[in-house]
Amino acid sequence: MNEEPVDYYEILQISANAEPDTIHRVYRLLAQRFHPDNAETGNEGQFRALSEAYRVLSDPESREKYDVAHERQWQERWKLVSSGAEAENDFEVEQHVRLTVLEVLYTRRRTEPADPGVTPLDLERLIGRAREHLEFTIWYLNQKKWITRSDNSALIITAEGADFLESHYNEHLHRKRLAAAPASVAAAADARS
Repeated sequence: MNEEPVDYYEILQISANAEPDTIHRVYRLLAQRFHPDNAETGNEGQFRALSEAYRVLSDPESREKYDVAHERQWQERWKLVSSGAEAENDFEVEQHVRLTVLEVLYTRRRTEPADPGVTPLDLERLIGRAREHLEFTIWYLNQKKWITRSDNSALIITAEGADFLESHYNEHLHRKRLAAAPASVAAAADARS
């Protein structure tokens, strides 16, 4: 049985770029809250998870090793098959990027309802498109009210955006399959030769 790897940054509720002082401060605050001796909010399981996360992230060598695995896990979790699609014109490329952005935000909203936002930097890494090239896409999706920005500027899909994606998803999936088909046909032809 494959268990989902533990995300120590998520347990400590900090960014992967957090400074050591931040890690220490947040750990102390959360450890106080979840310590088993705390009659109101104590939680032994949560306290153990916090302690393990702190042990790994507070040691520079352990954190460096963990960060390599964490980045790989993060990329696998959000791997997008659609990032290499080709189109005949810029309109098709832009439509594809819009649907891909909505797909990422939809997935994030559905899988992490407590933290549904994706930062533009994370979006850039996820879909392999520079932020400068995403500005128009983000502007368009925001104007259509399919996405919005949270208080910390993270992008979040709206109900209208989810409805739009769901109604256009099959068409988007069909385009991805058509784009992948020529490569698989060529590979099959090479295998027969």
